[in-house]
Amino acid sequence: MSNDKNSRAGFATRAIHHAYDAYAGHGSLNPPVYLSSTYTFPTVEDGAARFAGEQAGFVYSRVGNPTTALLEARLAELEGGEAALVTASGQGATTSLLWTLLAPGDEIIADKTLYGCTFGYLNHGLAKFGVKVTHLDLTVPGNLEAAINPATRVVFFESPANPNMRLVDIAAVSAIARRHGALTVVDNTYCTPYLQRPIELGADFVLHSATKYLGGHGDLIAGAIVGPAETLTQVRFYGLKDMTGAVLSAQDAFLVLRGLKTLTLRMDRHCANAQGVAEFLAAHPKVSAVHFPGLPGFPQYELAQRQMAQPGGMIAFELKDGIEAGRRFMNALSCSPGRSASATRKAWPSIRRA
Repeated sequence: MSNDKNSRAGFATRAIHHAYDAYAGHGSLNPPVYLSSTYTFPTVEDGAARFAGEQAGFVYSRVGNPTTALLEARLAELEGGEAALVTASGQGATTSLLWTLLAPGDEIIADKTLYGCTFGYLNHGLAKFGVKVTHLDLTVPGNLEAAINPATRVVFFESPANPNMRLVDIAAVSAIARRHGALTVVDNTYCTPYLQRPIELGADFVLHSATKYLGGHGDLIAGAIVGPAETLTQVRFYGLKDMTGAVLSAQDAFLVLRGLKTLTLRMDRHCANAQGVAEFLAAHPKVSAVHFPGLPGFPQYELAQRQMAQPGGMIAFELKDGIEAGRRFMNALSCSPGRSASATRKAWPSIRRA
């Protein structure tokens, strides 16, 4: 299938076929895995030109590999960004990007709810090297407007946030940041580009832990950054190559490509199942609160419908009897083969998938 056809195809087709010509791969349905650390050059002059960045081609798999390059092209296409860079973990993506964007004396404004390792990197890593870290409640865009200043280089948040599902208005926050000359970075792990595309809403960069939904099978660790091509070239040759070394292997890139083939099917089912479970929990007498964007009682329900194609597959909830009840609940969970919860899928407005 040609790339011309793929560029006009739907999301699921592009997730499976974009940027790969099977006939250039000897007709192989699956793209080959290039297990090579180094590459040969036709001449000394060609080698010198590649190392100088004057000629396209691969020189060393720490900065590029044909299998990881295919995954990067596909993720950029699905997120609607110019380019992508894949890494050995989601944390590798975050650190490679922020080491490149920030310098001593800069400020990063981050939401107050973050993945624990991201919080640790900001406050125990960047802060130690002269970067000011400010945490705000970015669910209120006015908080950013009041705090942003000439030193603010990056605005960083997750939406939905791990673990309490809080949403940030991506378009509103990105507009404020851009007006003040700051860059917006959104962790889109919980949604994937199938449910939400922050770049189309005004963000500059998107991060993923591909370990989760993009990989989809629990058998790999990977990360990804999507954003402007020129900046990602800097991230590749500084943040990734020099600062973190968080390089994704060709084999794991192949496994993420495999995961993308079923992304739409899996996310549809995740969302439908989560909706049913959330509705069940919301009606249960022992549950005090359910945090899920698909429930009309969710405080940011209207924003969720506007910003996300579906409410996602993650749920947070609280039990009336507190932490001890939570422990009993967790310890009592089990997998029952052959049984599944029924789920009612809600009518969510569709996002343009062209």
